[in-house]
Amino acid sequence: MATEQAPPAGVTGQLQFYTTPEPLSRDAHGGLAVQQLERPFAFAENGHVVPLTVAEFGFAAVSYPIIFGGTAYMPLAVMGINGGENMFVKDGTYTVGAYVPAYTRRFPFVLAADEAQSRLVVCIERNAEIFCDKSKAGSQPLFTPEGEPSEYTANAIKFCEDFETERRRTEAFVSVLKDLDLFHTREAIYQQPNPDGTFTPVKMAEYFAVSEEKLNALPADKLVELRDSGALEKIYNHLTSLVGWDRLIAIATEQAMLRQLKAANGA
Repeated sequence: MATEQAPPAGVTGQLQFYTTPEPLSRDAHGGLAVQQLERPFAFAENGHVVPLTVAEFGFAAVSYPIIFGGTAYMPLAVMGINGGENMFVKDGTYTVGAYVPAYTRRFPFVLAADEAQSRLVVCIERNAEIFCDKSKAGSQPLFTPEGEPSEYTANAIKFCEDFETERRRTEAFVSVLKDLDLFHTREAIYQQPNPDGTFTPVKMAEYFAVSEEKLNALPADKLVELRDSGALEKIYNHLTSLVGWDRLIAIATEQAMLRQLKAANGA
């Protein structure tokens, strides 16, 4: 992957967590290093949904509902029921035991499209808190004294390349589900309790999911194909993850109660 300086205007596309990604360059970033942070995932506190690759379904399903969103049916891990609130990141760190998606772990590196040269370019989010001057004690420079990517940078680039491979595998997986017409629209409903003991249904989200009815209606040979390709396992990872909506509601309820108690004690 290219690490040479490219015209900033040539890098296109909008990415969650990234505001002004810059093509990685020894000339522009030779003086930079990365440092240890006490709050390494503070940038993810507002990410209530985060993209997933299909390879991550088995891990993420234990922690979050996995849904499909947008016209591209992108797989997403749901980490909050309110926009801009990740309920699994507190004080800049993930809750113990919660899966951290590869999309989040690759930050502040990313591959971005250079339309002028029809290629992917390694970029960094220059304003990320993790970056510091290479003179800082204990930091790891992005480049060696000879101007080559350091071991840290080489590993980060490899991670981005592996992520891109998995992203394309995920697109192929989604394409199979679309071709088989397995998607349908679902809603996440919260039964809000009322003072009189009744409940009022409140829609939290509308999303795409695999229809179990459509899946079960597939011909036997198609099910065998899905099984042999590994896709069927990922489908069931997704379906079983949807019980995680109840967990999100429970966490949100607990956090709301704690905020109320804190406010009452402070009054």
